[in-house]
Amino acid sequence: MNLSNKAHLHNNLLSQIRYQLDVVEIHNYHLARLLCKVIPSSCPFETTVTVFGRILFQIPPLCKFNPLYEQVVGLRFKSLLYLVNECGEDVKKYC
Repeated sequence: MNLSNKAHLHNNLLSQIRYQLDVVEIHNYHLARLLCKVIPSSCPFETTVTVFGRILFQIPPLCKFNPLYEQVVGLRFKSLLYLVNECGEDVKKYC
């Protein structure tokens, strides 16, 4: 298998995983709560490195480099909506 075929296979697999995450529907209270706890509400990797009050460098939010970032955040959002709309739960604790 040459490099072009491997890249094509990788893109197809990634597209399939994205699609599968996009079509997931949340109908389970415990799953919704678990997803809201496990998936962070903001990217935890962004940081600024300072020494003696001077900024040396910044590390960008690495979540944007994750090819499944949008789908995972969407899954968390669906879970929050389920908890609010179907279960009447206050989701402030997950934000």
